[in-house]
Amino acid sequence: MSKRPWGYQPVAEQPDPQWSLHPQTSAVRSGLARSGFGETSEALYLNSGFTYTSAEQAAESFNDETDHFVYSRFANPTIAMFEQRLATIEGAEYCVGTGSGMSAMFASIACLVKTGDHIVASAAMFSSCYVVLTEILPKWGVTIELVKGNDPKTWAVALSKPTKVVFIESPSNPMLDIVDIAMVSDLAHKVGATVIVDNVMASPVLQKPLTLGADVVMYSATKHIDGQGRVLAGAILGSAAYIQEHLNPFIRHTGPSLSPFNAWVLVKSLETMGMRVEQMNNSAQAIAQFLETRPEIKSVRYPGLKSHPEYAIACKQMSGGGSTIGIEFNSPKADVFKFMNALRVIDISNNLGDSKSLITHPASTTHRRLTPEVQAEMGITESVLRLSVGLEHPSDLLKDLEQAF
Repeated sequence: MSKRPWGYQPVAEQPDPQWSLHPQTSAVRSGLARSGFGETSEALYLNSGFTYTSAEQAAESFNDETDHFVYSRFANPTIAMFEQRLATIEGAEYCVGTGSGMSAMFASIACLVKTGDHIVASAAMFSSCYVVLTEILPKWGVTIELVKGNDPKTWAVALSKPTKVVFIESPSNPMLDIVDIAMVSDLAHKVGATVIVDNVMASPVLQKPLTLGADVVMYSATKHIDGQGRVLAGAILGSAAYIQEHLNPFIRHTGPSLSPFNAWVLVKSLETMGMRVEQMNNSAQAIAQFLETRPEIKSVRYPGLKSHPEYAIACKQMSGGGSTIGIEFNSPKADVFKFMNALRVIDISNNLGDSKSLITHPASTTHRRLTPEVQAEMGITESVLRLSVGLEHPSDLLKDLEQAF
């Protein structure tokens, strides 16, 4: 048998700091698992399987009697680094990475429900989430009730029947509706429901749903977590009991796995997420204020504006308004398209949370799957655009918008 490769030596780990690390430090250091080569950048393990020193060790590994990787569909060193790092940033006990944001959304709920169970959800949400809740899960015999707004009495009535899951998207995509997470979580826990929050639009930087009373947080890591348009990924975070008893068995057997390469990209992306999101948030605030001054605009939906209907709630649970702005024009669709086509810096694209500023027309792209009635209920008209503010200098973005007007 050949010797170990040149330079391979067991690496002694540094003692843990005797103080609580700042989230930005955790974004660089948490979950670090160096190999025997002592690499500075995190290692990328692309292997699908793992070997064992004996048949007994293999049997013990599959029986969870020893700490050993079994198969990369279940767990992988690179994926584990991403999961541990994001869990530390979020303040969660555990994190599970998935192949996309929608696989994270579906798995976070599906692992809990069965025929006869009931789900209550906030009415404003991304179109694919709406389809999962109102079309796919009802085929399993799961009932759904949607609640609009933040009236505690309305939520209490919806939760007056036995409820298994409460699903909240706050802020919502694309109109940035805000749900009072603490209020809804308190009501939901009184009836024994598990509260799941889609925190994509806020990102882990600007909102911490677990501290507000939520039980589970899910992300499309494609957005701000990567934030550079390179990979698809999702993440689900929660307690050890939720992950081990409900989510892991579902994930293990249905296989919505995160690839090690995408996990490695995300590990590196987390190092700069805080700085990126803060810059995007600051630029979005300035742009939202500018848009409010334009006569062409009917309304601007941005949680950082005092004109937002749920501004007080946003201030209570978010540290910033985010990177996305909902814009409704005073003009018909043809003029809105003309405006989009006149942009020279901002790209037309249906993604968001990206380093490049992106704009889309939700009614004909991201939310076209919904009926006109549902779109109208969510405030999505033919005159609405969604602007995702990136990392370009805000002066150039403002000039681009002004010349397009």
